[in-house]
Amino acid sequence: MTAYSSSFHAIEWRGESLHLLDQRVLPHTHQVLDYTTAAEVADAIREMVVRGAPAIGISAAYGYALDALAGRDLDQAYKVLAESRPTAVNLFWALERMAALGTGDPHALVAEARAIHEEDLQANLAMGQYGASLLGENCRIYTHCNTGALATGGHGTALGIIRTAMADGKLEQVYAGETRPWLQGARLTAWELMQDQIPVKLACDGAAAQLFRSGAVDWVIVGADRITANGDVANKIGTYSLAVLARHHGVKFMVAAPTTTFDLTLENGQAIPIEQRPGNEVTSLNGQPVAPEGCEAINPAFDMTPAELIDAIVTEKGYVLMPDRESIAALVNL
Repeated sequence: MTAYSSSFHAIEWRGESLHLLDQRVLPHTHQVLDYTTAAEVADAIREMVVRGAPAIGISAAYGYALDALAGRDLDQAYKVLAESRPTAVNLFWALERMAALGTGDPHALVAEARAIHEEDLQANLAMGQYGASLLGENCRIYTHCNTGALATGGHGTALGIIRTAMADGKLEQVYAGETRPWLQGARLTAWELMQDQIPVKLACDGAAAQLFRSGAVDWVIVGADRITANGDVANKIGTYSLAVLARHHGVKFMVAAPTTTFDLTLENGQAIPIEQRPGNEVTSLNGQPVAPEGCEAINPAFDMTPAELIDAIVTEKGYVLMPDRESIAALVNL
């Protein structure tokens, strides 16, 4: 492993089709699915074949290009992709960038999607350097959900910082929260770090408070699906509680995200739409019921962490400490 690589690819463009590593069946099955229409890509996003805000945006860009290759209606392609998931702002950013070319030329649109993919990888590499520079020696990190090469164009956001810290000799231990109900931490983050020989221990979500209380963690590092003008952050459900616990126990809290994740049209996190997913994702596990038949469940996919609980937001352009409206505007407009 180097500071700038992972040992696998989650998103690949081959010929005239999009190939996605199916994240629903990891870690026990390595299955790559291929897609040739925008509607198929929208289904892949909705059904969690691909997830993570940057990866969703990249996949949507390729999906748009697929319909251009087939001569389909690009307005309809935009619509079906935009409706796939509501919270990740990268999805809409990528689609707007594709549509803004004002062309149906498939070659130009494929090239633009490829550019979005490559730019995300380069952004993650820069983010890794900025984030790792904030860490001390022998750092112990708790992370949530999956923010690595599976969730991005490569390297990762929060996991990109962890990868760079490992390469810099700063990393002692990573704790990966399991991340119910989809278990992205258990199925994806633990697998991804183990592929690259990064020391990781899996923790059930409820163990975080005990880990923090015992002094076992120096930093919590997470990704983001949307960041508002004042620095509030929408991320995978469970992030807010980690931020509260971190502040109580004196553990530093870092958010890593490309500037495409910022939505400066929203004043604060109260305006972020929170996706509500089916209750059976909570009441069952791998298709097996874990709750009584007929039990109702709530299943928000994301929560909102207020800026005052965040010590650092790291992007490809640099970072801000104790983020607020002014520092966020200055960073995004660099």
